Amino acid sequence: ETTRNQWPIETSTRLRILDRLLEADQFEQFLNTRFIGKKRFSVEGGESSMVALDEILQRAGSNDVNEIVIGMAHRGRLNVLANIVGKPVHQVFAEFEEAPDSVANRFGTGDVKYHLGASGVRATESGRDVTVSVAFNPSHLEAVDPVVEGIARVRQDRSGDKQRKKVIPVLIHGDAAFAGQGVVMETLNLSQLQGYATGGTIHLVINNQLGFTTNPDESRSGAYATDIAKAIVAPVWHVNGDDPEAVLRVAQLAFDFRQQFSRDVVIDVVCYRKYGHNETDDPTYTQPLMYAKIKGHESVVTQYSQRLLREKLLTQAELDERRKRYTQQLSEAYTLMKRNAEAFELQETREVPVSAPVESTAITAQEAKSIIAGLANIPAGFHLQPKLKGFIDKRREVEHGAPIDWAMGEALAFGSLVTEGTHVRLSGQDSGRGTFSQRHLELYDFENGNQHIPMQHLSPDQASFEVWDSSLSEFAVMGFEFGVSLGDPETLVLWEAQFGDFVNGAQIIIDQFLSSAETKWGQPSGLVLLLPHGYEGQGPEHSSARIERFLQLCAENNMIGGNCTTPAQYFHVLRRQMRGGHDGGPMGKPLILFTPKSLLRNPKAVSTFADITNGAFQPVISDTVVQAGDVTRVLFCSGKVYYDLLAARESRNIGNVAIVRLEQMYPFPSQQIAAVLSTYTAQAEVYWVQEEPRNMGPWRFVLENFLPLLESSRRTVRYAGRPEYASPAAGTTKRHELEQGELVNDAFAARPVTRAPRTLRIVKKKK
Repeated sequence: ETTRNQWPIETSTRLRILDRLLEADQFEQFLNTRFIGKKRFSVEGGESSMVALDEILQRAGSNDVNEIVIGMAHRGRLNVLANIVGKPVHQVFAEFEEAPDSVANRFGTGDVKYHLGASGVRATESGRDVTVSVAFNPSHLEAVDPVVEGIARVRQDRSGDKQRKKVIPVLIHGDAAFAGQGVVMETLNLSQLQGYATGGTIHLVINNQLGFTTNPDESRSGAYATDIAKAIVAPVWHVNGDDPEAVLRVAQLAFDFRQQFSRDVVIDVVCYRKYGHNETDDPTYTQPLMYAKIKGHESVVTQYSQRLLREKLLTQAELDERRKRYTQQLSEAYTLMKRNAEAFELQETREVPVSAPVESTAITAQEAKSIIAGLANIPAGFHLQPKLKGFIDKRREVEHGAPIDWAMGEALAFGSLVTEGTHVRLSGQDSGRGTFSQRHLELYDFENGNQHIPMQHLSPDQASFEVWDSSLSEFAVMGFEFGVSLGDPETLVLWEAQFGDFVNGAQIIIDQFLSSAETKWGQPSGLVLLLPHGYEGQGPEHSSARIERFLQLCAENNMIGGNCTTPAQYFHVLRRQMRGGHDGGPMGKPLILFTPKSLLRNPKAVSTFADITNGAFQPVISDTVVQAGDVTRVLFCSGKVYYDLLAARESRNIGNVAIVRLEQMYPFPSQQIAAVLSTYTAQAEVYWVQEEPRNMGPWRFVLENFLPLLESSRRTVRYAGRPEYASPAAGTTKRHELEQGELVNDAFAARPVTRAPRTLRIVKKKK
């Protein structure tokens, strides 16, 4: 029988446990007396979790770990920031006072103190320093989990940590959230996937046996909050929070298991919550019996202090001195905060600018030819899938004048970036081949299944190129890629939806992180979303990426939104994302691209070799076909509908209608649009044409931004498109074609048409 767990615990270790408990306890007591009635989401009742975190930190130091990345919700967060990360305590106090120098007020609109993150370098007993960081996060429980995994993954990759032993993700959960939030399972499922593995995550569940007011039997179907971890065969240790020595031992075992086997591990610290959900909440409304017991229960710090006194490991005077020493540190930090405090004045929100237009994102002809040759180079003896031979041959023809299609434009953008030293990572469901069989970045030998990725073999000294077919998850995978973009801003990180319609499966990441992280937390991200969008008769689930929702989130230059109509535009906007920022660096803004489906193979939607070896992205593309003096109507549009309008104009031989493409919707290119309008007479009618229903798509956003531009000529912008609908698109191809034909007709009609939504009637045939 093994005796490994019958371990002697040294006196120095027991005193360290005591110190961690005292620090956690005194910190909470100090906040309680100095900031009465303020929310802090105390760790009291679960103080032993601080012992576990400290032991993980110490273990990391003695195992050559460089960094620990922590994700957690609000419970105990301030304590972790102060006592584990080492955030200056006076900064925490300043956030309670809402002082102007507090971290919460340094960014645009800021955030509450228990959402903020921090990073610090902690000395360990081994003598090795370990970087510890807590990721910023919203109140949406567990949403930060995949973000932390992405941060850890890219830091492992960039530091050459191939074994994934040097950077460790640690996720701290509540019991109700661990069992209840679906993103937990999504994130657990990523743990052993090649494109997303981080070498194992240490999960610490602060199990206070409550979810706000909800009892365990009301919040989960399993016996344990951690039962979900059985799905990935993760070891789970259930440990009594009132036994800090057992908690420490479990933390050691969990750390060692993770390092040895590269698997997730779970520590379930069964404890309690001293107060209500927050310090102003009364839990006796719903848990009167539990809180009667808690009221008479001695804290773990009291229990452990008394135990060490009984065992004569220290005297009462020494205990008092330890407590006094830390309290004195808190008092000094409070005095420092008060001395520096100034009267708070509301500052106007800082708008982070988007860089000035880039003059050129072109590449040389020689660079383009070299990339094309590399993409078309197939290893000797590699058996291509028969249909792909034509695909490869078509690529070779580009340097001899063949048109560039969408996939080729994208490949040239990726190839040019990696050969220039910029890492590229593309991730999503079916992204290697492409949902529409257009991309084929991964080639598979037709006889033995071996994989070949030409993009990884363009140059001996190129940067890394990764393309990963993800799990069938939007929330966790987009969150993961957002984390990658934070962990390495110098990498072009792209997440692609299978269809843009499914992007709302990750709505929490979009709302709470992507669109607002910079103004809340000062965290810019350059993540690119590729969202296939367009009305082609495929029904309400395969037509719309909900452009209107993204535009509603746009403010303070927080994101860039575009809908390109040519491969060259797509090429240039991807390169601009990494070359269009200050000093030619990354833009540092999320880029939302509504990408095509039918245009992938539309012979009109192509570019030339010269289009990529010259110029840059154009936010607005004017009409160079019709004569400006002849124009009586200007149709502004965005995306695929341009080609429908173009075909109609050509077939009807119309020469007095201009079609102008809005390629970038946000930041709204007012100056470029004004310049286009100035080329036409003030009597020319202005229309906005879109495929989406009137209550969706860009219409309302465009209307608001167009009106100031037309004010001087006393014109307005008219609408041509589908009427308002509750559902994004028609469910049948016939109805789609009817509606599409009508909106195109309306765009060219002699007078504006306002159509009511169609209603369908079932007409019984007479017998």
